[in-house]
Amino acid sequence: MTIAQATAEADPVELVLAELRRRGGRVTTARRLVLRTLFERSGHCTAPELAEDVGKRVRAHGLDVHMSTIYRFLDELEELGVVSHSHLGHGRAVYDLSPVGHSHLVCELCGAVTETPNELFAAFASSVKARYGFSIDPHHFAMAGRCRNCVV
Repeated sequence: MTIAQATAEADPVELVLAELRRRGGRVTTARRLVLRTLFERSGHCTAPELAEDVGKRVRAHGLDVHMSTIYRFLDELEELGVVSHSHLGHGRAVYDLSPVGHSHLVCELCGAVTETPNELFAAFASSVKARYGFSIDPHHFAMAGRCRNCVV
């Protein structure tokens, strides 16, 4: 079941927490707040950006969440297939609620990020696999270049 299907059927946060429990994971108030924040954000975010948003909610509940907790929980969510992370250049990894992988193009001049469908790099990935026997993950790193506004 994809997140989109889950969203249409029930609260996606509760569905993810149920799967986490099923796999023996802990469900705490802090984890619930992190997950709720992820689902309410739009687009990519870094762990520190997420921590800032979560911090406001967590403090309202008299709790404190350390960055290490957020990173560990993001790793766990990635294993569950709830989030994916990518590197959009030289900065920190960004996380995205994306059950369907996508790739990124990042402009070296202005920093604009463009999400691309899987099909864009499919032929390239197949070619690399056939020629070198190497399987690439085009979702993990961004393809750097220049956007249409910065092409000289």
